[in-house]
Amino acid sequence: FMDNRSAELSKYAANTFLAMKISFINDLAKLSEKVGASIHDVRRGIISDSRIGNQFLYPGCGYGGSCFPKDVLALTHLGKQYDLPLPLFHAVHEINEKQKTIIFHKMKRHFDQDLQGKTVAIWGLAFKPRTDDMREAPSVSLINDLLKAGAKVQGYDPVASEEAKRIFGDKIVLASNAYEATEGADTLAIMTEWNEFRNPDYERLKSQLSSSAIFDGRNLYSPESLKEMGFSYYCIGKPDPKKS
Repeated sequence: FMDNRSAELSKYAANTFLAMKISFINDLAKLSEKVGASIHDVRRGIISDSRIGNQFLYPGCGYGGSCFPKDVLALTHLGKQYDLPLPLFHAVHEINEKQKTIIFHKMKRHFDQDLQGKTVAIWGLAFKPRTDDMREAPSVSLINDLLKAGAKVQGYDPVASEEAKRIFGDKIVLASNAYEATEGADTLAIMTEWNEFRNPDYERLKSQLSSSAIFDGRNLYSPESLKEMGFSYYCIGKPDPKKS
């Protein structure tokens, strides 16, 4: 048992700490890409220290939902109320907002900064698996950026299609299954780690995607295996493949 103020602060602090771990590993992933390291190996190295542990240290395209963003901002706002700068918590939020754009920028570089008229398939619209919640989802940031760039979007999510329709209306095409979304697409982006996306039919994808490029915001696949199959595979925390 504790007083109300301490209980409220504990709740905010717990979610902010978990969000901080995500922003930490994502910034480390960006550094890994620059120096030619693999974030997968770096992660294995740091979590071997029992003081660190492995939970919430998975690189990706950013966190979303109703809790982490709200609670991180709540702490920064609370600090302002008491004239107490809290730069660490502010940085956690800013890092995550930038991380939500990482797939879009990788895609722009692959297509020589021109996405006008490209058709992008997106697998995963919810902010995490097993929910239809799209609040603060990285997919929403990606879709908005793609539409502004003149691209077309064909999205699929096992349960969040109705929510996506409410948010985007007829601005995007919502498919009834994963391969309907990739039919006629130039490229594929994976934004939610649903289990059904983990073992796709690679040959079918190869025949459907005109650029044979996959942008994986959740690091579901082996870069080495996809390279052998002829894909240009962009993930989080490994240097981007060189275009031939």
